Amino acid sequence: MPNDLGFSFKKQGDDYFIYRNGKKVTVLRGDRAKEFQQVVDVGDFHAQQQLMARLTGNYKRGNERTAKQHQRNHRG
Repeated sequence: MPNDLGFSFKKQGDDYFIYRNGKKVTVLRGDRAKEFQQVVDVGDFHAQQQLMARLTGNYKRGNERTAKQHQRNHRG
């Protein structure tokens, strides 16, 4: 799938275990788990993948090229 970012989840009790490429990255509990449940209930696969990426911090922000070229990131 083109929108597959490698995330999956497993519900255990009231908690959600988030995995990326088969490795556990985080556990959602409490309010975060409830919010995630709402997206799982109504969202499509792409929305779920995007949400898991945001929740785990494993996503690109779009400014990598600009940051790479910034003066402070050059050593010399």
